[in-house]
Amino acid sequence: DPQRTAFLLRKRWTLYSVTPLYGFSSARLRDYARMLSAFIAAEKQKGLAVEVGVELDIKVAVSSLPDLKGSDQDQAAILVQLSSRSPASLKNSEEKLVWSGWFCSVIGDALSQDVPHDFTCLPLFLVNGAESYTSIVGSWFQKTFDCCFRRLAISPLNLSWMAAMWTGCKVDKTASAMELVFSAPCLPQPLDISYAIHPEDAKALWDTVQKTPGEITQEEVDIFMDCLYSHFHRHFKIHLSATKLVKVSTAIASAHCDGIIKFLQSQYLTGVLMLLTELAISQIQ
Repeated sequence: DPQRTAFLLRKRWTLYSVTPLYGFSSARLRDYARMLSAFIAAEKQKGLAVEVGVELDIKVAVSSLPDLKGSDQDQAAILVQLSSRSPASLKNSEEKLVWSGWFCSVIGDALSQDVPHDFTCLPLFLVNGAESYTSIVGSWFQKTFDCCFRRLAISPLNLSWMAAMWTGCKVDKTASAMELVFSAPCLPQPLDISYAIHPEDAKALWDTVQKTPGEITQEEVDIFMDCLYSHFHRHFKIHLSATKLVKVSTAIASAHCDGIIKFLQSQYLTGVLMLLTELAISQIQ
């Protein structure tokens, strides 16, 4: 449902992988919201206020996102939201969303089949908001469900796969250019090289490379990237193969090697999450 997932689009989400949650129950989401709210209040009493110099009343909401599933075997995604209100006028002030995080597993069957029934597999965690909130929320989940969070980086190899996969997706003709950002190593000063390709040109190239529609091989991805490298070298005499691919931006989504993702098309949201779930599971295993 595009309307229910629209709030996920065009935000910068930081990626984490999460080990299975012990004793988690989707029937107790309201209880978890109250427990997490009490935990945040206790942390603030210790002097760990999330916003220095500003006393805020933090409201916690934990809900289910049943639309974000790739199959009937997947667990429904879990959304955690923190909202703030000024204590001076709690009844009249509007709530302001200050932090969001959500757990999901899209086609994560491989992981869920290998764990006992007491564990819930939601290996991918995405965060939008201040690191201080992320630390507090993550700490509560780790203590409560005996799980472990770890930042999820995206390798240059996986970024090249994303470039090829998302180039092959159908979008409207007004789509923005595909942009690849490379970092040149071993230089005194950081140097990034931005390489933009018209979306129709990129798709035409991919269509000549892909042998079987709906299937992608490593060889096809390598050929696709080599063609882009050769074209760039022909014009600028720079070997991009000697640099590191750090970011991919397309009309479908953008991804950075530091584990930052931005979703741009709701109809491809599940497909992108499927790939990210796969990366999260590979890091856990």
